[in-house]
Amino acid sequence: MIQRLRMLILLPIAALLLCSLFAAAPAAVAAEEAGGALGSTVYVVEAKDTVDPSLEHFLQRAYKEAEDAKAARVLLVLNTLGGLVDNALNIGELIRTSSVPTTVYIQGKAVSAGTYIALNAEQIAMQPGSTMGAAAVVDGNGTLITNPKTVSFWTEEMKSAALLHDRDPNIAAAMVNTNLTLELKDLGRTKEKGDVLTLSAADAVKVGYAEYTAASVDEALDGLKLTQPNVVNFHASVMERIAQFLTTPVIMTLLLIIGIAGIAIELMVPGFGIPGIVGLIAFALYFFGHYIAGFAGLEDVVLFVIGILLLVSELFVPSFGILGILGAASLVAGVLMAAPNPKSAGLSLLAAFIVAAVIVFIVAKRFAHRGVWNKFILKDALTTEGGYVSTANKSSYLGMKGTTITPLRPAGTVRIGDARVDVVTAGEFIPSGVSVVVIKVEGTRVVVEQEIAAQ
Repeated sequence: MIQRLRMLILLPIAALLLCSLFAAAPAAVAAEEAGGALGSTVYVVEAKDTVDPSLEHFLQRAYKEAEDAKAARVLLVLNTLGGLVDNALNIGELIRTSSVPTTVYIQGKAVSAGTYIALNAEQIAMQPGSTMGAAAVVDGNGTLITNPKTVSFWTEEMKSAALLHDRDPNIAAAMVNTNLTLELKDLGRTKEKGDVLTLSAADAVKVGYAEYTAASVDEALDGLKLTQPNVVNFHASVMERIAQFLTTPVIMTLLLIIGIAGIAIELMVPGFGIPGIVGLIAFALYFFGHYIAGFAGLEDVVLFVIGILLLVSELFVPSFGILGILGAASLVAGVLMAAPNPKSAGLSLLAAFIVAAVIVFIVAKRFAHRGVWNKFILKDALTTEGGYVSTANKSSYLGMKGTTITPLRPAGTVRIGDARVDVVTAGEFIPSGVSVVVIKVEGTRVVVEQEIAAQ
């Protein structure tokens, strides 16, 4: 009887619990669709630069901080014309493997490598008027690369990134390969051979390459459907900003000019100290910026320092120019290896050499009396006025009379006063003990003739 009574009490309670669970299930699903827990953290990270080692290092730091903070999502604000393939691949892997899911918000353009980065994200939102695509491989001058191996590799990478989140891989291939023809039924047009595919924001949504459009970052955040998100705006550090400034082409070239001119002036016109110090500081800033930005390694700095030491050694160690050539080669190699684009760095270095040469010429001419070359030049003039006589001055003998000590055949010795003087005749023979007179003096050559007795 008691057991039946317990069953009658427990059955309604169990029924109520089951009903509560079934009622709560849709609410939980709705809550999950609405973005999860209240106050989820979202990291807003801007990537609005060329895809290069600097951007890769910046994003590595951003994702590391987002993971440590257990963020719910990263909103990657992307606006780039592309960049280096190797860095794009690394950034794509960073996005794929991160424990924090990513929504890419294309704000302007995500071209070439930028498109690849976007395709690795779970979601893509686009600003109206923005575009993505045009991912054909080009060289540093913007010339299309048609090497089949390169095109095939990049096409497959783009297709694999598209398939990560069920995007049409054929569209990704059409963004790379100019030889492909693709009918875009959803857009009512065809990508013809010779073109590369580019999608507008509206077209990207239609073909499933973007989930939604947003006019601003705030609207992109709203599209995440997170409940009262805690938004963290991740910015570049002070050092990263300094590095970005120092690695701009104009500043980079200016630092090279100052560095080359300063070191050259200090070597050629020593004693100032300031040009050498300024030159070394300029080079230090050059390599500091490139090192922080991720372009340069310690080996580049070491190579450059070796180049400077070899150039200095050339001034003091006779090597027939070998040390100078090796030093110049090491210096140039260090600068080029530290730069993200060796070709543009080479042009900057050439321009810096030309400008620095003009500066050094002007300074060297202005301070010629302090030049290092003066150490190898005898500057004291050994003049007669200064008391220096290279040989005995015999011009005073002109017109003087003497007596031959030896026969003149035609050369011989004559006594003039108390001096014995080596003389010559015009060709005639004069015996010893004969009076002669000096008729000509040419340097050390004294010409005499026999004195004619007065009648």
